[in-house]
Amino acid sequence: MSVVDLAVTSRRELNIQLHALAPNTNQTHWRVENPNGQHSLAVGLDAPVTVEIAGHAGYYCAGMNKQATVVVEGNAGVGVAENMISGMVHVKGDASQAAGATAHGGLLVIDGDASARCGISMKGVNIVVKGSIGPMSAFMAQSGTLIVLGDAGDALGDSIYEARLFVRGSVKSLGTDCVEKTLREEHKEELRELLNAAGLGDAINVDEFKRYGSSRKLYNFHVDNAAAY
Repeated sequence: MSVVDLAVTSRRELNIQLHALAPNTNQTHWRVENPNGQHSLAVGLDAPVTVEIAGHAGYYCAGMNKQATVVVEGNAGVGVAENMISGMVHVKGDASQAAGATAHGGLLVIDGDASARCGISMKGVNIVVKGSIGPMSAFMAQSGTLIVLGDAGDALGDSIYEARLFVRGSVKSLGTDCVEKTLREEHKEELRELLNAAGLGDAINVDEFKRYGSSRKLYNFHVDNAAAY
């Protein structure tokens, strides 16, 4: 294991070391000590490595991630896993606003709660939040899946496209063009697969979830819907 102590080594030096890794590197396990909420930790990775951050991370941790597994052993600030392409990001605490924003792929798991705009403009990422999410989550979500075991705040899925939303708890309100849909067997299977990937196994009854998605009324301009745009 490669250990980097941010009390001694700068964040820039850490990221330079991680960016220099070759796809076939044998330095596949990294541990970052004393992160103390620093921003932009483990950003832009493009190698099949595991990076453990031993504490809280600041803004944009694991942004633009590709291939890597990044584990935050604490809370994460704004924009964790922002624009992620592939790999996995696991936050063992809570996440601030815009978790998984614009992410194209991979899996983001948040053990605690996520604040406002979780999954905003998501483009293919899978997000599992074991707690609750704040308002305006999945705003303009284009594709991918957001699973919430707790509750959802105001305006869930506002202006949503084709992303799939599953919430086990209550939803304070739905955003424009977002509606509840039938939970069919293929959706239950998708839930089981992603919950297993998030380490929940068969502990969760997928029948307890409700599914939400686009009513497709805003895809093309119609004067009767002008007030909703």
